[in-house]
Amino acid sequence: MAASGSVHPPVGDDATDFAAQRERMVALQIVARDVRDPLVLDAMRRVPREAFVPERTRDLAYDDSPLPIGCGQTISQPYIVAAMIEALQLKGGERVLEIGAGSGYAAAVLARIAGEVITIERFGALADKAAATLAALGIGNVQVRQGDGSRGWPQGAPYDAIVVAAAGPHPPESLKAQLAIGGRLVMPVGADQQAQKLLRLTRTGADDFRCEQLADVRFVPLVGDEGWAAPDQAGPAGSASK
Repeated sequence: MAASGSVHPPVGDDATDFAAQRERMVALQIVARDVRDPLVLDAMRRVPREAFVPERTRDLAYDDSPLPIGCGQTISQPYIVAAMIEALQLKGGERVLEIGAGSGYAAAVLARIAGEVITIERFGALADKAAATLAALGIGNVQVRQGDGSRGWPQGAPYDAIVVAAAGPHPPESLKAQLAIGGRLVMPVGADQQAQKLLRLTRTGADDFRCEQLADVRFVPLVGDEGWAAPDQAGPAGSASK
């Protein structure tokens, strides 16, 4: 996805204030909730979250809550971004697939750890904006693609890790097939679109996976061929929003 537009990082006192807010966020929202991976904590300290939220809500960038970013989507609260990335168990240099680019913030955090990140976004406007923000910040190891995230991105497979920032009724078979042996898939799963379990699937063999339940979460639905039907196509069980 070609980047367009520009982002102007804050300067002077604004930059200092956001840096202080970022340190407080890591200490009070992330470390205090037992995220301990030093690679994740360092990445969360370095990525300017304020660059990924709409200007009108920039002063809320480091609040302990999700924020709307358009198209009915949100940027997840900082803690859940950190917790999901920690659950991937990255060591550095991996090839990672993210489903649900949204603002591009989680991809930017991943890019501080992984060698290459491919991130898929269903909405073209969000994909374009995420690509532009990442490019303006000089983050060059992220590819933003528009498409059906429930089917993954087979052109780049296999992946050492896949993270899904939307909830599906089950882990998509396409995503499981695109994991490398030993790779981890982290995503929220549940038949109820109002509440899900955060799962980690580790591929232990060609057809074998180990599943762990990590937490109770609530995410927007994963819409696609291997997720939920779009709201205008769904029946009563497939049209909830976050």
